Amino acid sequence: MLAGARYASEDSARSVSLATPPRTDELLTVLTSLAEARAAVDTAAVSAQRMISIYTPDLEPELYDETAFLEIIKRFVLSRSFSKVRVLLGDCTRVMRDNRFVAMGRRLSSYIDIRNVADHTPQRASAYLIADDRAIVYRLRADTWDGIADFNNPPVARLYLNEFDSLWGACAPEQAPRAPSTARS
Repeated sequence: MLAGARYASEDSARSVSLATPPRTDELLTVLTSLAEARAAVDTAAVSAQRMISIYTPDLEPELYDETAFLEIIKRFVLSRSFSKVRVLLGDCTRVMRDNRFVAMGRRLSSYIDIRNVADHTPQRASAYLIADDRAIVYRLRADTWDGIADFNNPPVARLYLNEFDSLWGACAPEQAPRAPSTARS
């Protein structure tokens, strides 16, 4: 699968155009550094039209609490009334209290939904971002920046989106039980 991978140098990974979506003829990009992971996450997020799904252990501040990424998310949710950002956290105790992404999620709760992976749900060591059902930035281990990015690979993006959707459903927020109605005769 990695035989046709293209290595993007750190210099080329730093420049992400927010005005134009990425070219769709690009091959798989191998990520080896924080700068490359940031650029890939930003590029994938910019390409989203409807939904961004993020699986992360702790909202990795090096990626998701960066001003450039936060601006992309803000522009994404405020420019489309139907847009949605879903985040699954592996360990909510590790999320910083002053995380700007969490603060934005509280302000824009109609667009940004953050859930904790349930204790009974198997946890993965990986981390990924999926834009719509086309682009994916995937790291096999969340504790390293090594990974891949593919901005136009619907079959792989859908595979991980299905996994994300299963976890998302299992981590649905608890609904408060309804009080019995007291109908008068």
